[in-house]
Amino acid sequence: MAKRERVMRMSVEQPLWRALTAYRVLTMLYAVGLFATAHDEFVRPWVAVAYYAVLCGWTLATLPRVANAARCTKRFLAADLTIAVTGILLTTVADAHERVQAGGPTLPSIWTAGSVLAFAIKGGWRWAALASSLVAVANLAERGSPARDTVHNVILVCIASVAIGYVVEVARASERTLARALEIEAATRERERLARDIHDSVLQVLAMVQRRGAVIGGEAAELGRMAGEQEVALRTLVSGGLVPVSRVSEDAAEGALVRAVEEEPEPGGPVDLRALLAPYAGALVSLAEPGAPVPLAPAAAREVAAAVGAALDNVRRHAGEDARAWILVEDEPDEVIVTVRDDGPGIPEGRLVQAEGEGRLGVALSIRGRLRDLGGSAELISVPGQGTEVELKVPKDVTDPRGKAEQR
Repeated sequence: MAKRERVMRMSVEQPLWRALTAYRVLTMLYAVGLFATAHDEFVRPWVAVAYYAVLCGWTLATLPRVANAARCTKRFLAADLTIAVTGILLTTVADAHERVQAGGPTLPSIWTAGSVLAFAIKGGWRWAALASSLVAVANLAERGSPARDTVHNVILVCIASVAIGYVVEVARASERTLARALEIEAATRERERLARDIHDSVLQVLAMVQRRGAVIGGEAAELGRMAGEQEVALRTLVSGGLVPVSRVSEDAAEGALVRAVEEEPEPGGPVDLRALLAPYAGALVSLAEPGAPVPLAPAAAREVAAAVGAALDNVRRHAGEDARAWILVEDEPDEVIVTVRDDGPGIPEGRLVQAEGEGRLGVALSIRGRLRDLGGSAELISVPGQGTEVELKVPKDVTDPRGKAEQR
């Protein structure tokens, strides 16, 4: 099955940049509107007109700069804040002294807050505190004294920007944590898949060599002993495994980046599960199946068949070479149920937990793990002296074991 690299980029701060872009445009229009309604009260209206021309041109020309953190550079932030502070200081030149002292709006008005918020989103609460402090100094210089309304506005902008900056920092940390968790989950699924494949092939062969070598004796016994040692070492490896170091985004401004290698879904329609289970039938294995096809997605059908094969391997290994087994296939409206039953001695209580602790993951991975990845379930019922029954249930509308649904 073909594989491809799936890249996921997560950025909870991107909506903040979009909101900031809209805020800058709207507050620019608001500032120009305030001037238009009171231009006759300005002592030097041409100064205000010149400033608003620069403000409008700068705001519209730099909209791409506030589209994301990568484009919002330190140099841009410094220039943006300079325009805001300059507008505040020019208010005393353009507007009447009485209006300034009475608490009239500055030339940039609330557009200044957008500049401070850009600092907050880009660099967090520390950058926000620096920018808001500079704006506070400019406002106090414009008024000449710390009037109550000026202090109120300055404190409000400072608290809001610092709070947003802190939220952005927390969001970025959460993104990195989530990216790490997703990679661990992907690595765990891949490790379980490899463990199932190894259990179904290499480990079974090593276990068989160990048993046959002990029976034959001589040099074969030594070969069996070595195979047993390699089996233990390999079980330890596949049950432990390694988790790759989490990848960071090449452009951290665009959010956390997660890569996972996944298998491409196979082309074509569903396959008949009966055809995959038929080879298991034999002198000691009876297969009971519906008269009509039992369609499943190709990947799901293969996994179910592999789980049945793992269950039959357990029968031969633990119940004996002469143990009989029965496979029953049931085609329900929403799911397919496959039951594997044997007439062996059954499994002692607690044996499965002990085997999993020893790295013997036949039931945990080759059977239950497969069905869990398919969105189904595997139930094992065993009564000492009365055999073992494994019931496999898989929904019909899934699934690729990589977690992607395939519709019938």
